[in-house]
Amino acid sequence: MDENQEIDLITLIDDEGQEHEFEILSVIENEDGCFYALLPTFEEPENTLEEETYYIFEAIEVDGEEQLAEVEDEALLDKLATLFESRFDEMFESAEEGED
Repeated sequence: MDENQEIDLITLIDDEGQEHEFEILSVIENEDGCFYALLPTFEEPENTLEEETYYIFEAIEVDGEEQLAEVEDEALLDKLATLFESRFDEMFESAEEGED
């Protein structure tokens, strides 16, 4: 991976007012809407998740302001996970080809 590659970060505030920082892995816009794949970031490396767990959020408009919300529809979530996983595989493959 290119060490000079910039990482896009976003901070989300949960219902309790707690801030959580995420890396934006990818964004998909399709007929279902605009969706973000986000990976939590941690200040302490030992707090990282065992697996590279990411979350999928939908961009929605509330009172004229864009917000991210959890995807409630399980079928849509499965569809999006498949799309994101395919995109991640393509990104990984192209990164490996760039190393040659």
